[in-house]
Amino acid sequence: MNHHRLVHGVAAISAGAAALSLTACGGNLGGSSAEDFPNGAINLTVGQDAGGSTDLIARALAEPVSDDLGVPVPVMNKPGANGALAAQTLAGENADGQNLMVINASLIAITSLVVGEDEVVSLDDYEIVTGISQDDYVLVANADSGWESFEDLEGSGQTVDFATTGVGTGSQLSQELLFNQTEVDGNDVPFDGGSPALTALLGNQVDVTSIQLGEAYPQIQAGEIVPLMVFSTDRNQYLEDVPTATELGYEVPVAQYRAIAAPKGTPQETIDTLKESFDAAFETQAYQDFNTNALLTPYQVDGDEVVADWTEQRETYEALIAEYGIDMGGDA
Repeated sequence: MNHHRLVHGVAAISAGAAALSLTACGGNLGGSSAEDFPNGAINLTVGQDAGGSTDLIARALAEPVSDDLGVPVPVMNKPGANGALAAQTLAGENADGQNLMVINASLIAITSLVVGEDEVVSLDDYEIVTGISQDDYVLVANADSGWESFEDLEGSGQTVDFATTGVGTGSQLSQELLFNQTEVDGNDVPFDGGSPALTALLGNQVDVTSIQLGEAYPQIQAGEIVPLMVFSTDRNQYLEDVPTATELGYEVPVAQYRAIAAPKGTPQETIDTLKESFDAAFETQAYQDFNTNALLTPYQVDGDEVVADWTEQRETYEALIAEYGIDMGGDA
């Protein structure tokens, strides 16, 4: 594939933010007695801006967890470096269960492949309380293109400009893998998040983009954009007529997963208490309705399974990037 990168500046990972290494944070101060937990508000940090998918998930969980534990659970946004800034800050908090984070798999399995070694966020520095949900990526085209399938795009013979949601994201990886396996020439155009990427597509500034389904669905329903494929292993329950990349013969197993993380060393009794509270939140009708409306697939597995899954994803992505000779444009 004749592959060019047009724009780099908008979504480049902030060198200044990434410079906040775990060493600089000083590490956590060790666990405290689980008998005292909870002892006041439990801060739930999000490493992205307010209003995005991760933020909305955190807020949907915060209220039922607060009700269950009887303490406030404020959601705090600390965006920067694809969530690395918030994760590095969490790793330096006291390991007492009073500080948690909604952590994204892409930070562990994808961003870690494009940053320098001293900037990598590792699951070794956290206790994972529970998995939360899966959010699938969908490749969409502007309806004006006339493309109703990926075969139509391939048959067009044109060079394709594809928008990504930033360097080191699932949006970038899914499209880099796809266009390195096709005979279609492509140019990647990074933006800073799903909303600007979608805006560029709607304005015909790019030809396609890969964004999370919840961000694309209103425009799909309105007929403004057309879903060409999903990148999940199985067909998405909300887009049953749209084929997966695997079905079309492409090796692109990319999806977003989220989990709740606590600082390393948090007592197991505290982790168990938190897990029980989040499990109770998952069972509330309000949260289940939120999941359905946001087009999320439950991923409510225990912490050990999250660690195993995300570690395997990182190894898979690393192997695929090497196999196809992909340059993700980072510092690794």
